[in-house]
Amino acid sequence: MSLSDVLQSIKDAENAATEKVAGAKEQASEIIAEARKESSKIIQSAQDDSVSSTVQTLDAARSEASGEAKGVQKEGTKEISKIQKSADKKRSAAVDVIIESIMSN
Repeated sequence: MSLSDVLQSIKDAENAATEKVAGAKEQASEIIAEARKESSKIIQSAQDDSVSSTVQTLDAARSEASGEAKGVQKEGTKEISKIQKSADKKRSAAVDVIIESIMSN
């Protein structure tokens, strides 16, 4: 093999190595771009899941609070009714006391 053949082989090997490096850089760029897309999808999915979970939690809390409010309202209505019945019974006795007081004077 002559010197020019050796030099040509070296030059061909350098060109092949340069092409491999360029191909590897392109492939690395593609992998990075794909990884960025995937990470964006994962982040968006996590945000969507978080919003969905928050909505479910708020709906559950709202439903529970509504149930508790209805219970409190029901108990309050019962107490008001008891007070009104007690007042009705005592009103009659109070009227009798007043009438007796007026009549005895």
